[in-house]
Amino acid sequence: MEALENAAHQHAETSGRRATVVGAGIAGLAAALRLHQQGWDVVVVERAPSRRSSGYLMNLHGPGYAAAERLGLVPALTPRDIGFFTSVLVHADGREKFRIPATVTEAAVGNRALSLFRGDLESALYDAVADLADIRFGTTVQAVTQTPGEVVVTLGDDTHLRAELLVGADGVHSRVRELVFGAEPEYFVDLGHMVGAFPLETVPEHVPGGVGTTFIGPGRTAAVMNLGPERSSAFFTYRCPDTGTELALGAAPALTRAFGDLGGGVADALHQLEADPAAYFDSVGQIVMDRWSHGRVVLLGDAAWCVTVFAGYGAALALDGADQLGTALAAHGDDIPTALDTWERALRPEVHKRQALARKGISRFAPPSRAHVWAGELMLRAIQLPGIRGLVRRSIQRANN
Repeated sequence: MEALENAAHQHAETSGRRATVVGAGIAGLAAALRLHQQGWDVVVVERAPSRRSSGYLMNLHGPGYAAAERLGLVPALTPRDIGFFTSVLVHADGREKFRIPATVTEAAVGNRALSLFRGDLESALYDAVADLADIRFGTTVQAVTQTPGEVVVTLGDDTHLRAELLVGADGVHSRVRELVFGAEPEYFVDLGHMVGAFPLETVPEHVPGGVGTTFIGPGRTAAVMNLGPERSSAFFTYRCPDTGTELALGAAPALTRAFGDLGGGVADALHQLEADPAAYFDSVGQIVMDRWSHGRVVLLGDAAWCVTVFAGYGAALALDGADQLGTALAAHGDDIPTALDTWERALRPEVHKRQALARKGISRFAPPSRAHVWAGELMLRAIQLPGIRGLVRRSIQRANN
């Protein structure tokens, strides 16, 4: 029944209401899809010149998976699902310490879950909405003004978009947030870490097929996954007292300086990065705001909250937030400010929880000391025991409720 309702939504007649969405990432495309399902005419503007297709591996389960179902995305996402794979913890030189079989993770997470590259989720969303919304790449926002009845967005070419709603889904460094709510330093909480992620053009030589290797040392983590051609990737994060200096240095020099002493799959990945320095590379920080909306303008996803990679829940919150936004707007008709208030009150407790979990999770990705590394390894070994495995599964279920 739900699948039929979703199909009906996707062919909904226009209601005459107009929305402008800034940002063609997961949050923005999900919002465009959900609004179209309710009959809105949607224009999406994106400052990047074209679609992005890279990004790190992410898991979609719990409310995020349920939101993907309600948005009608699961049939398109299932063929892109990487599934569960063997995880191997390694020494600095790449030698194996111990491994966690895929069945252990599968038993803990359950079957209502998807393992996807971020770019694959974006592609599925784009395919779902490309013929339903006006999507404009290479387009910047210069100004935002609003009256009680509409919000006007002035674009870089001096054209104007008039709408009843503006959704700012343009990421951590949101232009909409800057124009409507204030400068980024007012809301950005620097967590003192860097993160880098990039796809591997060739499979890493020192990582077996179907395996993800992870090195965890004091203040840093490096993960390299060999999931076959065009499916392999690398992920790095490390503690850093001066993130501005690292950003100025650039991805390849900074990551090589932080991880160049490591061997195995990490050395393979860094070698590829030097040959092609394109990578996602940024400081790790959360966006903390007292309000996510102002009049007819609302922020969504990382632009509003950014739980960070340490929470591992950003994509799920973006999908769920977009879906709940559509529900609130449908419930309150033309009273958009009330709809946005209702939406925020419902979603804020989950965002607070995920941001808190991210701050606690820093020590897992960048342990403060070697003793913390050893303690983490003991925990990872323990989850393979049947009794502990059950506790982990129940803990995951509680976190998703």
